[in-house]
Amino acid sequence: MIRSMTAFADGEIVADNLIILCELRSVNHRYSDVSVKLPERLRFVEIDVRRLIAEKLKRGKIECVLSYKKQLNTQGFVINAEFVDKLLAITAEIENRMTNPLPFSALDVLAFPGVQQENETDKEALREKIIDLLNHTLDKMLATRAREGAQLATLLTERCEKVGQLVTVAHQRMPEVLKGLRSKLSARIMELVAEPNFDRLEQELVLLAQKLDVTEELDRLETHVAEVLHTFKQSEPSGRRLDFLMQEMNREANTLGSKSADREMTQISIDLKVLIEQMREQIQNIE
Repeated sequence: MIRSMTAFADGEIVADNLIILCELRSVNHRYSDVSVKLPERLRFVEIDVRRLIAEKLKRGKIECVLSYKKQLNTQGFVINAEFVDKLLAITAEIENRMTNPLPFSALDVLAFPGVQQENETDKEALREKIIDLLNHTLDKMLATRAREGAQLATLLTERCEKVGQLVTVAHQRMPEVLKGLRSKLSARIMELVAEPNFDRLEQELVLLAQKLDVTEELDRLETHVAEVLHTFKQSEPSGRRLDFLMQEMNREANTLGSKSADREMTQISIDLKVLIEQMREQIQNIE
């Protein structure tokens, strides 16, 4: 099974008086590149977040964003009474010095830094909930990657079948190509030489046929196609292996073109290279 490297997933969880949000984005990348963005209050889970992402996503440029919102719950408010008393005493002194003192509302006092205090965070309990949230979000991302990977596998399988069809046509065409080449060269030599040496001519034709024989290249193309289809069924990430196979297939298609002594074989070589390039572009997005 192959997976795409392009995906998005998000989720949220409630912890105490916080709503914690998690967003995951991934795009294709040659290696694994994990970026984690989180507020200072959640910084203590960064190592766990990176470890968990690395365990489940083996390849791609991955961005994880953790954030939180406070729930509107008055039971979560704790007032620093001593601080408020000092603040009110100071504001009273300031008002006495002002010509036209402006009264402060209770909300003005609450907005002043230091008036509100947050309850002590239970980091271990919060860590467990964040890990649960990240696991859930990663599972959603993996499911998305798998769905897109299945679509890529279908497209690539169709192109592999077309490559196989072209290789079969090339195999069937080769005897005709060599026969036509022999006829052309024999006729040309008969025109140029009054008494041709037929033994020497036969030897040269055999050597030329060996140089132009592409049976080995066609056999290797068939082997590579079979390996690509086999790789689709593997459970581990296979993007790099598939990319290597595309390079090898392109090499054989180029050799086929360079050895071509026939217009139809040249066209087959071109068609093969087009298909292989289409597959290579799709494979760049496979984990």
